[in-house]
Amino acid sequence: MPLEEELFPSTPGKVKNQTMNRQLHRCFSSTSTLFLWALFLIALTASYLSFQSFVDSGSKYFTASWGGIQWEKQVRNSAQILPRRSSSSPGMSVLVTGAAGFVGSHVSLALKKRGDGVVGIDNFNSYYDPSLKKARKSLLNDHGIFIVEGDINDAKLLAKLFDVVAFTHVMHLAAQAGVRYAMENPGSYVHSNIAGLVNLLEICKSANPQPSIVWASSSSVYGLNEKVPFSESDRTDQPASLYAATKKAGEEITHTYNHIYGLSITGLRFFTVYGPWGRPDMAYFSFTRNILQGKPITIYRGKNRVDLARDFTYIDDIVKGCIGSLDTSGKSTGTGGKKRGPAPYRIFNLGNTSPVTVPTLVSILERHLKVKAKKNVIDMPGNGDVPFTHANISYASKEFGYKPTTDLQTGLKKFVRWYLSYYGYNGKSVT
Repeated sequence: MPLEEELFPSTPGKVKNQTMNRQLHRCFSSTSTLFLWALFLIALTASYLSFQSFVDSGSKYFTASWGGIQWEKQVRNSAQILPRRSSSSPGMSVLVTGAAGFVGSHVSLALKKRGDGVVGIDNFNSYYDPSLKKARKSLLNDHGIFIVEGDINDAKLLAKLFDVVAFTHVMHLAAQAGVRYAMENPGSYVHSNIAGLVNLLEICKSANPQPSIVWASSSSVYGLNEKVPFSESDRTDQPASLYAATKKAGEEITHTYNHIYGLSITGLRFFTVYGPWGRPDMAYFSFTRNILQGKPITIYRGKNRVDLARDFTYIDDIVKGCIGSLDTSGKSTGTGGKKRGPAPYRIFNLGNTSPVTVPTLVSILERHLKVKAKKNVIDMPGNGDVPFTHANISYASKEFGYKPTTDLQTGLKKFVRWYLSYYGYNGKSVT
């Protein structure tokens, strides 16, 4: 019988006072007994709360996205290097950060296709639709690439990955992207682009062997420069946005780690990358969406009504540049966090060398979509955008034969075909 039923029967009127007094006397015959009961109830409550806390923490542990024997097996299998038929190179084992992102997913697939080991890491944040990132993850999984869900600021996770696999290279593509979003959430740029980078470099410097690192800087570092085309030797001390400033800071930080710890580091200044599986926040992507939905698009223009222009670079060309950089990165020279000799430090532009105005971009999209855009042309606000970009790629061409081959007309046709398929516009054809 439950305790409360023993003390308080359902029909108390039938209980004689003498019986009740005897029970009360038996239970509470002294102050010390009452004190012991209170202690018992407190202990019981504390035990329950402790158990509940254990259950909650245990639940978090057992549902964690990393750790355990099975997880380690997946990481090792994904990192395994396969023999290459057409090359004498031993291959690479590459940790790709931001692997569920636009560039990261394409680079991961290209590396895996030629037999390199690839392990990805991505935090699947909500800067843009996470379902697109999940779809990329599914695509990579179908090709035998395992992506760890985690943040590059998680030192324990990164240390565990390097404990499980002796990565030969790191392709660091994780970052908080976007120029205008920095005005809304500046902290996210410091968290990812600076703190996250430093955390990754700290793990890499202490690894044995140290990996070679290739990472994504940005053409945004050229800021307000007016000399064109932009060359790697040009000044980069006039950033026009916080995003650009964090990427410039990244270049200075990586140089420091190269100098002190002997890490081989290559920075890549990407110029307006576009293509299938791209980022929804990019102009070509949002233009396509709004044109198909019959919504107006906003086209910015610069001073004196000059059209903005970008050196649009197709994703396949960027991937070639990334892999060329990995293949020629050289070796890090440190051991256990101590430099043994000088290591390569390089920065390359990866662009298309053929700037195209934004109105021309819109005209190409209209032709491929067979829909006229509703245009709203306004002056460019002071939100961190720059009026033009134009890459000088002679250095990358000289060092590893970088040569873009896809013009904007061809690249946008491929993007539109993917977009219509992915978002279910099955009845439309591409011209």
